[in-house]
Amino acid sequence: MRAFVLTCPGQYEVQEVPAPVATPGEVVVDVERVGVCGTDVEFFTGEMAYLHQGHSTYPMRLGHEWAGRVAAVGDGVDPAWLGRRVMGDTMLGCRTCRRCLRGHQHVCEKRQEVGVRGGRAGALAEQLAVPASSLHALPDTVDAELGALVEPGGNALRAAQAAELQPGDRALILGPGTIGLLVAMFARAAGAQVHLMGRTDSSLAFAREVGFEHAWPEDSVPDLPFDAVIDASNSPQLPALALELVEPASRVVYIGLAGEPSRIDTRTLALKDVTAVGILSASPGLDATIRAYADGSVDPRPLVAATVGLEQVGPVLAGERPPGAGPGPKIHIDPRLNQRRVP
Repeated sequence: MRAFVLTCPGQYEVQEVPAPVATPGEVVVDVERVGVCGTDVEFFTGEMAYLHQGHSTYPMRLGHEWAGRVAAVGDGVDPAWLGRRVMGDTMLGCRTCRRCLRGHQHVCEKRQEVGVRGGRAGALAEQLAVPASSLHALPDTVDAELGALVEPGGNALRAAQAAELQPGDRALILGPGTIGLLVAMFARAAGAQVHLMGRTDSSLAFAREVGFEHAWPEDSVPDLPFDAVIDASNSPQLPALALELVEPASRVVYIGLAGEPSRIDTRTLALKDVTAVGILSASPGLDATIRAYADGSVDPRPLVAATVGLEQVGPVLAGERPPGAGPGPKIHIDPRLNQRRVP
C-alpha cells in the first residue's frame, strides 16, 4: 500500500510499504480521511518534544485524526465491526496500569499514540491497523470529513467542559486556529457568549465568517468580565495573559502548547482564587463529540479548507496552501486520491 513516510526533519517520501495485517485484538481500516495538525508539523520540523524524550523516532508515519471503514478483523474481535465506519482514539494505554484501570489511558506512562508515539504507525496511508478497543462507530450522519474532525473536536469539547460554562457566561478563547475555533463552537453550543483573540487579520476574519462576531486583535480585547479564558494558542506569553484577563473565582483552561516553557504567576492564581485546568487528549470526549456532530449542534465543516492526496502532505506540512484552498485552518488528506482534489 501507499503511505506517507517522514524520514527525518523536512524529508519525506510516499512509499510502497507492506499492508497491515489484523493481529489478535486489532482491526485493519481502509482510511478515508485524515486531518493534518500542529503536532504533525512539529514532527516535520523536528521540534516535537517526543523526539527529544525518546518517545518517537524517524522514520515515522504520521496521522492521528482519521476516519475510515473496517476492512479486516483479527482473532478475538467481534466480526460485527467488519464494514463499519469508524474513527479511533489516538491514545492506546497498556490497559493494566493503575492509570488505565482508572479510565485514564490517555496519560498511561507506557501508552502508544497513533502516528505520534511508541512506533505506532499513523493513518497517512491507505490502510491502518489499530486495536478494536480504540474504535468509535460513526453514525450515518457523520461522514468521513466529520469523522476526521472528531479527534480534534474531542480535545476542544473537553476544554469547553473544563471551563464549566453556563448559559449567558462570557468566554474568551486565545488563538482562533482549529482547536480554538472548535472550542468556540462547543462553548457557543453551551450557551456562552464567545469572544476570540488572535494575531492575524485573516484568522480573525475567518472567525467572524463562521459566526463569531466578537473576534479581537490582542490590543483590542474589550475590558469585560470573562467567566472563563481558554488558551488554545502556541504562544508562551498567553498563559499569563489568560490568568490576567479571567474574572476572580473563575477558570482558566490550558489546551495550547508552546514550543518553549510558558510561565504564570501562581500568586495571581491564588489571590484571584482561579481554578486552572490542563487538557491533554480527546479520549474522554470522543463519544460526546460524535453526538454533537450527528445532531448538528456543532458543525465544524467550514474549518476544512481543502482535501488532497498523499503526494501533497509534504508541502502542506511545509506550510504551503493547496491550490484553491478555502480560508479555513484545516487541511484534510484522502489517501485514495492521487493528485486530485475532493470537492
